[in-house]
Amino acid sequence: MASILLLGSTGSIGRSALNCVRRLPDRFSIAGLSAGNNIDLLIAQIREFGPKAVCVAAPAAAERLRELFPGVAVFSGRPGLEELVNDRDFDIMLNALVGAVGLRPTVAGLLRNKRVALANKETLVIGGDFLRPLLDAGRGSIVPIDSEHSAIMQCLAGVRNDAVESIILTASGGPFRDLPADRFAGVTAEEALNHPTWSMGKKITIDAATLMNKGFEVVEAHHLFRVSYDRLRVWIHPQSIIHSLVELHDGAVMAQLGLPDMELPIQYALSYPERLPLAGRRLSLPEIGRLEFFEPDFGRFPCLRLCIEAGRQGGVAPAVANAANEVAVEAFLAGAIPFPAIAGTVARALEYHKPMAADSLEAIEEADRLTREMVRREHTNPR
Repeated sequence: MASILLLGSTGSIGRSALNCVRRLPDRFSIAGLSAGNNIDLLIAQIREFGPKAVCVAAPAAAERLRELFPGVAVFSGRPGLEELVNDRDFDIMLNALVGAVGLRPTVAGLLRNKRVALANKETLVIGGDFLRPLLDAGRGSIVPIDSEHSAIMQCLAGVRNDAVESIILTASGGPFRDLPADRFAGVTAEEALNHPTWSMGKKITIDAATLMNKGFEVVEAHHLFRVSYDRLRVWIHPQSIIHSLVELHDGAVMAQLGLPDMELPIQYALSYPERLPLAGRRLSLPEIGRLEFFEPDFGRFPCLRLCIEAGRQGGVAPAVANAANEVAVEAFLAGAIPFPAIAGTVARALEYHKPMAADSLEAIEEADRLTREMVRREHTNPR
């Protein structure tokens, strides 16, 4: 029986993770949960899974939970996430938080030498330079939940690092993969949220539409698998059946295939190195009929290029790109800026930021804070 501390339990990844616990009650239990503002769903989860500790965003919601569940330790706010990680014993921390808020809980989990099942992209994007020495020193471990990185991990099983020639991450291309560039300015939030393959939260869905999400995944792969950016590539694959590929130095190419469903990579991260049964629909390639692949168009999707460039630059540049993107996505969803302005915002933030090493959480968070302030001023007082 492995106990799980689940951060982000009311989001799409969190709900899927709880489905795994429901399927395998003899293998997994819930030690703690965290949620943002969906308190009603969290209350239902507490009643079903019986965690001994929870964390919520707002202090008022925390007071409500203390009244309803007097035997449960309740924390709140960003500091509460770290307190939750440090307060309770658990075997696996599943980090399904969205945004830079996920970094400190990951660090706290690694410092406790725990396995972190990681769905929070920003942890490695903004903190990869800081986390790598911790992992090299044997402080905990990270098992990725992203379907692409889970696929790479599965393809690399039993493969020596020096046998890897390149890693290819696939991308659906999002809802605008065939849209002419001159129509991007008229894209609405509703259109951008209509992803053709995956069902995800709003922020990550917009990132998939700009391909910023794939840029994040390239940076993640660099840190997770110790592969240089020169050996990382992206292919557009509209069917989302091949989740990633690994090219070996003898010319062999390993690929992991599966239907676009997050339950498999989530369960694999929780059960690793075991593979547990998972019922459901099976992949039929004759039924799919055709698998297509295209090179990405960096001109139409500049966020992909900008994110990879930030990763190559290193230091706090990825934190700057992420912070600018988070604020710009919020503004786009609120109708304050057009779709192409997301990439423009990231480009200006990277142009004006002050390069420095990402050798402390404080340095990363200061770059994040300053970028957010600059971008919000820009959106409040547009040129």
